[in-house]
Amino acid sequence: MRDTLDSGTPIEIVRADSDTAIVIAPDIFSLRPLYDDMVATLSASWGVTVVAVEPFPGVDLGPEIEPRFAEVARLEDSRVIGDLVAAADVTGATTVGLMGFCLGGMHCFKAVSSGRFGRIASFYGMIHLPDAWHGPGQSDPLSHVAADPSALLAIIGDLDTYTPPEAVAELVATGAEVVRYAEAEHGFAHDASRPAHRADDAADAFARARRHLLG
Repeated sequence: MRDTLDSGTPIEIVRADSDTAIVIAPDIFSLRPLYDDMVATLSASWGVTVVAVEPFPGVDLGPEIEPRFAEVARLEDSRVIGDLVAAADVTGATTVGLMGFCLGGMHCFKAVSSGRFGRIASFYGMIHLPDAWHGPGQSDPLSHVAADPSALLAIIGDLDTYTPPEAVAELVATGAEVVRYAEAEHGFAHDASRPAHRADDAADAFARARRHLLG
């Protein structure tokens, strides 16, 4: 069901009779039916409360990617990570994990230093901030991982241009767990409608994320 945080940011939340919850940081295309379905499906199959958080509250960006890329540079880490932390608080759960995709995977890296999430699973998040996304409210994602690399699982496609090999090597050097899929491109796991989707790799990646997040 749709709800809002105290900040006014929209969320999609499905509650379960569990003291564990997962917060989801969506990709650049925001909350949409894909995430409504994901929240409901994961809550039912994993047996936990799940909540997804809108990354661009109060901004009408439409379906095209170019305005969304431009808007990323205007995001402020304090607001984005603050909303993810607030969503964790809304669940009322004692143990809360974080999982994110693409843009949301990048925010997973940044959320490591918040200390709010016991375990974090980042799907193909940008390890370094792309040049076009630099803005006064943005920091480099990798700089946050050292706060607690053991909390992080990073799912990476070897053919993903957003996670070049040298950046992946830097991420591995932090001590975070990095799982690489040799033939996978960006966005291979979370949206079956994408040309890059790889069903077997996606199933494996979600199974690994579940084990990491829920133990």
